[in-house]
Amino acid sequence: MRSQPTILIADDDEAIRELLAIYLKNEGYALRFAKTGQEVLDIVAHEPIDLLILDWMMPVMDGISACIEIRKTQFMPILMLTAKTSDLDLMQGISVGADDYMKKPFNPLEVTLRVKSLLRRYRDYGAHQATQSGKLMFQELTLDVQTRQCQKGEALIRLTPKEFDILSYFMRHPNQVLTVEQIYEAVWGEDAFEVDNTVMVHITKIREKIEETPRKPSFIKTVWGVGYRL
Repeated sequence: MRSQPTILIADDDEAIRELLAIYLKNEGYALRFAKTGQEVLDIVAHEPIDLLILDWMMPVMDGISACIEIRKTQFMPILMLTAKTSDLDLMQGISVGADDYMKKPFNPLEVTLRVKSLLRRYRDYGAHQATQSGKLMFQELTLDVQTRQCQKGEALIRLTPKEFDILSYFMRHPNQVLTVEQIYEAVWGEDAFEVDNTVMVHITKIREKIEETPRKPSFIKTVWGVGYRL
């Protein structure tokens, strides 16, 4: 990552773009802007972007569709902005590859903190990959920390960056009961004051990818009232 991270702010609301720009410029970030999902795709295809702030509802192509296309080739962190609040909506956003989300209306200071956290987590994992050449293994699962690939047996499992980080955390702590707060603080790099369903939704998506029967998991198991265990 470059010394001055570049953030792409994608929102069709000019007031929101300008508000976020004030706070993010103050932190020293370079900024690019988009008003539609198609503009987002054009920019990320031709310019190095370190983090994307992506509005859910935009003209021409919405944020969900843009996120799906981006995740086919790009692995920068994505922070989704949304006025939607239901668990189903949250699950949809995360299932297409968003790393985190903020509900509108939002506090721009909190957005800035989320941006810092996402960039730090990606930077730290990148540094770890540069110094570690080993693999994490648990039963049939193998995580290559250098290529960030996941395999189950001989099959390659496609994980989003956040899903990889969560599964990696589990595999570094096998057979340990991990609370939702522990997982959130380790993977998101933030204090878990109000975690809501973020961790649960990500784990649900991981199960759908690695489990034969996601509703009866054999890898990531729920420890009721406490957390999860690999």
